[in-house]
Amino acid sequence: MEFITGFTPELTVKSPGRINLIGEHTDYNLGYVLPTAIENQITFKLRKNGSVNKCNLYSLTYNTGFTLDLNKISRSEIEWENYILGVLNEISKLTDGVKGFDCTVESNLPTGSGLSSSAALECGLAFGLNELFGLGLSKMDMVKLSQIAEHTYVGTQCGIMDQFASVMSKEGHVILLDCKSLEYDYVPIDIRPYRIILLNTKVSHNLASSEYNTRKQECQEGVDIIKQKHPEISSLRDVTLDMLMPFKAEMSQTVFNRCSFIIEENERVLAMTEALKSDRLKEAGDLLYEAHGGISKLYEVSCPESDFLVDFSKGYDTVLGARQTGGGFGGCTLNLVHEAGIDEFVTAATKAYKNAFAIDLEAFEVRPSGGTSVVV
Repeated sequence: MEFITGFTPELTVKSPGRINLIGEHTDYNLGYVLPTAIENQITFKLRKNGSVNKCNLYSLTYNTGFTLDLNKISRSEIEWENYILGVLNEISKLTDGVKGFDCTVESNLPTGSGLSSSAALECGLAFGLNELFGLGLSKMDMVKLSQIAEHTYVGTQCGIMDQFASVMSKEGHVILLDCKSLEYDYVPIDIRPYRIILLNTKVSHNLASSEYNTRKQECQEGVDIIKQKHPEISSLRDVTLDMLMPFKAEMSQTVFNRCSFIIEENERVLAMTEALKSDRLKEAGDLLYEAHGGISKLYEVSCPESDFLVDFSKGYDTVLGARQTGGGFGGCTLNLVHEAGIDEFVTAATKAYKNAFAIDLEAFEVRPSGGTSVVV
């Protein structure tokens, strides 16, 4: 397939990864999240190839590709192909406007880092095909079809946050997104002289694995128990801690812990929003540490490597707060670090992490950035 890698594109699209400042696993519980796109991204180069239904796709990052027939889309045994195939399948339900095309994909998003390269891949392709063929899809159409593609072709019952952040983000802002109503507000984020530093554990997780979907099932089990006396409840979004407590004896400790975390995490998202608006940065940092405690002890989606880095950060006055970000079981920790102390902190964390786990830590700064767009 080398013949398609060097073509002159008709269209170039960049689709970013994302961080979630706070609000982990609340999206599929129809709660609140506070994400933003980042500068790390996937770049798509596309052209029409003149055929009716033949499509050639190639990953420059992994030097591998595949050809597909638009009339014969089906799931693949190769995981990354299913993100592409799922999007094409969903688009085909909305329009027959897509014809044969060639596309190369190149990423500078670390895989398995919890920065949602999957949503960037889905949304970037949807956005690019919409532009290339004039499909007339709205941004929300692309967000929703990309989420459904991940449900149906990848098998991850994800919420809508990752796709929403990838498409809808605005530079210099985080998005307060209500995952129930899909109402949202752009919240300016100016944390100077602090910076957002990610430490990549290099421990990969796979959100299509059973644990992610298990957490969703556990939360639903809690909702089903509460609904017996509160039939108006449709998700943990509608539940307060005061409502939850009377049901503790009817739930397993695990289900109670899962529900407690989600309810408290929703409250932390709203508290973080107010802290950012009022420039209360210490409070913002404290909320990150609180969130990680819940991620680790109540929701149990952390890992020894992430816990180590968050605990290590507490020894530095230049760090306001830290937590594991992303779906869980590795990926990155998010740290608010004073710009004067970044080098010292990163150097010390790298050395300590290497000694503890024999893994080379990767550190990089991220900045709130705009969403998926055409490269002019």
